[in-house]
Amino acid sequence: MTLFSHTDCPLSHAVRLVMAVKGLPHELVWVDPAAPPPDLAAAVPNAAVPTLMERDVVVYVARIIAEYLDERFPHPPLMPSDPLGRARGRLMAHRIETDWMAPLQSLRADSRQGHLRDALLASLAEAEPLFQVGRYFLSNDFGWSDCLLLPVLWRLPAVGIARSALPQAIDAYAQRLFPTPLFQKTLSEAERTLAG
Repeated sequence: MTLFSHTDCPLSHAVRLVMAVKGLPHELVWVDPAAPPPDLAAAVPNAAVPTLMERDVVVYVARIIAEYLDERFPHPPLMPSDPLGRARGRLMAHRIETDWMAPLQSLRADSRQGHLRDALLASLAEAEPLFQVGRYFLSNDFGWSDCLLLPVLWRLPAVGIARSALPQAIDAYAQRLFPTPLFQKTLSEAERTLAG
């Protein structure tokens, strides 16, 4: 398997976490969006990253890659086994992408949007009870939501949100998982500088 990944993109980072959780051997290719590798440009619209290639299989869009890998390599599972649990997991992943990741990306593009920073912090604070449900985010098992959420929390200092400003349960979650070898081995050199 080959994973094409941006050096500083939360969705690329999320897929690298999926690969690490599942212990999947792969070749990691760092992609400069301004000069994508020819094989990626030929196989995927707009040379989108992250993209997973394996023989004749080409899968792109982080969520679709994660679901493909979770179905193909079911252990450890990233989604619950029951339909209702999977639906709830997908809804939470959607919330992470729209309510937290999208504002984060907007702030990274233009850090002068103070109102957006305040709204992002308020939205995270509102979700603090969700961090108290289990050992991981809404669960006692590490899952797809954690893979999406950790790259968002890691990048907060880069947009002027100190982790100390986060509610206690969220900060404790981040401080417990960031030092783990699993998380640390998924960081690019560019991402290591974002910790603040």
